[in-house]
Amino acid sequence: MKLSVIIPAFNEAKRIGGCLTSVKEALAANARDDLATEIIVADNNSTDATAEIAGAHGARVVFEPVNQISRARNAGAAAAEGDWFLFFDADSTLPPGAVRDMLDAIETERFAGGGSTLVFDRARFWLKCVIALGNFVVRCGNLTAGCFIFCRADAFREVGGFNRELFAAEDAEFGWSLRRWAKRRGMKTIMLHRHPPVTSSRKLDLYSKWELAILLGRFMIFPRSTLRDREHLKIFYDGRR
Repeated sequence: MKLSVIIPAFNEAKRIGGCLTSVKEALAANARDDLATEIIVADNNSTDATAEIAGAHGARVVFEPVNQISRARNAGAAAAEGDWFLFFDADSTLPPGAVRDMLDAIETERFAGGGSTLVFDRARFWLKCVIALGNFVVRCGNLTAGCFIFCRADAFREVGGFNRELFAAEDAEFGWSLRRWAKRRGMKTIMLHRHPPVTSSRKLDLYSKWELAILLGRFMIFPRSTLRDREHLKIFYDGRR
């Protein structure tokens, strides 16, 4: 079996090195004779040294000129050679246990893929409560968050990858498509939770409560148009890092 780890990255020079180090260490901790791996960074038109740093850390770098997370993930998948894909965020660190749990799930041959709960690298008490609630919802609803999504390569291709009409929430939409694909074949998807990846809470520092509240309010009132317009999703696309 071959596993392709695909990391979309837009202006992640500050964090891509640490992310790749954690990914390589997690893969090394789970090395075995029947497992081949590759790491692909999909540089999403970065204006900083993201691509150079990724290459220096041994990743294969592919370029996606259109600044959109769906396209970046799809570009990485198009270059991947694995039987299984793991999509992982560039501002996160990967615990070896998460890879081990994923491989255990794959070996059962019962699952077409899945996701994981997550934790923030640092958080106030109220945010920890929000994350705990969010993780509960993720597990109950079997929702995939973009920080960590894995799937069979054939399933990815047959569902059409990530929706290029969406500039956010493409991860959840992909998870729904993957579950439907799995169900038609007598399979399931799984939500891992024992070793959650650690992701950055930087948006809480980089964006004001007012900016975050406006985005949340707009999404609640106009969800469809918000998710399909990059101009309404500046916290993902304005390059503030």
